[in-house]
Amino acid sequence: MSPLLRSLAVYVFLLIILRFSGKRSLQDTSIFDLVMTLIISETIQNALIGDDNSLTNAFLILILYLLVSRMLLILKTKNKKADKILEGLYIILVSSGKPIYENMFKERVDIDDIMEAARNKCQMHKFKEIKYAILERDGSINIIPWDKGSN
Repeated sequence: MSPLLRSLAVYVFLLIILRFSGKRSLQDTSIFDLVMTLIISETIQNALIGDDNSLTNAFLILILYLLVSRMLLILKTKNKKADKILEGLYIILVSSGKPIYENMFKERVDIDDIMEAARNKCQMHKFKEIKYAILERDGSINIIPWDKGSN
């Protein structure tokens, strides 16, 4: 298999893996995540280039990645369904003050994550103060408090 086809296959594979790893894992990168990224890149290097260590091959692979990224950006801009598949949608974690555990489990978010966002963004210290918590496409959690006097 040519280096360009191998590179494209690796790109698609990593895109799928990262897409399904969850939004929170992309938002909250840690030292562990950095180490895993380095290990993954080192592991995949041979699949990308094989025995060809030429600059030409490296440049071709880089150009391929840039072209594929650009094409995906254009596709996401022009096609809402593609955007939804590639980027996902926002997820409601708390609705009317009640946690939606199925969504929280699916996105690997717990009550502590929601409370951390509530403290940092809204200076809330009690779960009952939260009307809605929404996990955004970028992995951040937005908190919507109850109106004063309605909780």
